[in-house]
Amino acid sequence: MQNIGYSKYQKTLSILTDIAILNVSYFSIYIYHFNSLNAFAQSRYFELLLFYNIAWFFSVNALKVYDISRTNSTEDTVKRLLNALLLFLILIFAFLGLKGILYNKYLIFQSYVLTAFLLTISNITVIALLKNYRRKGYNFRNVLIAGYGEIAIDLKEYLMNNPQLGYKLLGIFDDKSDSNEIKGNIKSIEKFCAESVIHEIYCCLPYIEPRQVRRLIKFSENNFIKVGIIPDIRGFPGKNVEVSLYDFIPVLNFRPGPLEDQFNAFIKRSFDLLLSILVLVCILSWLFPLFAIFIKLESPGPALFIQRRTGRGNKSFRCYKFRTMHVNKDANQKQATRDDARITRFGRFLRRTNLDEMPQFFNVLKGEMSVVGPRPHMLKHTEEFTLAVEKFMLRHYVKPGITGLAQIKGYRGETNTYEKLKNRVKLDRFYVANWSLFFDIRIILLTTYSMLKGDKNAF
Repeated sequence: MQNIGYSKYQKTLSILTDIAILNVSYFSIYIYHFNSLNAFAQSRYFELLLFYNIAWFFSVNALKVYDISRTNSTEDTVKRLLNALLLFLILIFAFLGLKGILYNKYLIFQSYVLTAFLLTISNITVIALLKNYRRKGYNFRNVLIAGYGEIAIDLKEYLMNNPQLGYKLLGIFDDKSDSNEIKGNIKSIEKFCAESVIHEIYCCLPYIEPRQVRRLIKFSENNFIKVGIIPDIRGFPGKNVEVSLYDFIPVLNFRPGPLEDQFNAFIKRSFDLLLSILVLVCILSWLFPLFAIFIKLESPGPALFIQRRTGRGNKSFRCYKFRTMHVNKDANQKQATRDDARITRFGRFLRRTNLDEMPQFFNVLKGEMSVVGPRPHMLKHTEEFTLAVEKFMLRHYVKPGITGLAQIKGYRGETNTYEKLKNRVKLDRFYVANWSLFFDIRIILLTTYSMLKGDKNAF
């Protein structure tokens, strides 16, 4: 069966297809509203369409939507697309705000929704068709493995168990093993490649000498074969690894998560600012004085409870909350418990509905917190938990949040057992390592649902 190698055109075809979908969607909605394209080129909507194309091209390139490999999961590819659609929407809002020109809001909303829907369906369909095509044996790449051992066996099983990736393993080569899986020694790879069409060679470093790797790289460069180097880092933590070159020395850097990337950090901060401004202007502007009156009527003292908590990089900050307890000397030492006598009646309502956290949108605005992230602890508890839980401080690689993954998974409130604390920290670390903008949005929506339904762990 011949390999049909059109993969090099896939990125160009994807870009052209998506741009076509964007423009057809826009024109369809425009015609729906104005019944014709007469004078379209002279209208402000032509300028808007030009911006749509530029903004979309910027969004997909900034988030590397098309820079995908065969091993990327469907979930990862779709996640990139959805992030690009969200950035695209933010850019549209920015353009409309800067221009100050009135456009038909229904046209903009409908064209965006139609575009987003068709792009998502189109990309999912293409991914599914391509995987099915490869599963049937087309568009494959012939590969060899140099070096035999546990990693080589794991790689072999991965390639064989995932036919949708389109890899065909033609042999494993090794100098030391006498397994019947061995096709030949390392030196015979060159002869094998001369007699067969080979696209990629994977060198498993623990089982092949550096001089042999250098020889294979030199041979592959002259024969247009891709070489992959697989070091044995299975015992090291973290899945976010990047390679840096110190002159000619490759260095593997283990990064805590995607928010170390400056563009991702910019996207998260922009989203935080937008949401916090909306909440502060539309909700807290009238809710704050109302709650302040209720709090002061029930017990003397300030409306806000301000406490030093641990933030990003283990730096402390002043965290704001609506006061839910009678003023007491243990507030900065003792964690709230169920049926805690210090909690007021109105305070219990605030805690049960999460509304006591609302002033933390001021912390978000100041850049001390994020809307979503690991919940900040009292300084005393941070010291204690660091000693009690392994890798506890990894959660402090990002800003603390008003809500977080651990909270929507049921680990809200008192951490009165080691198991609860360990699971909460585990979820926090998972969030740090797997952040995405849509992950944040999902957590916010689930938090809102929990507030409306009522949280059994809230008290």
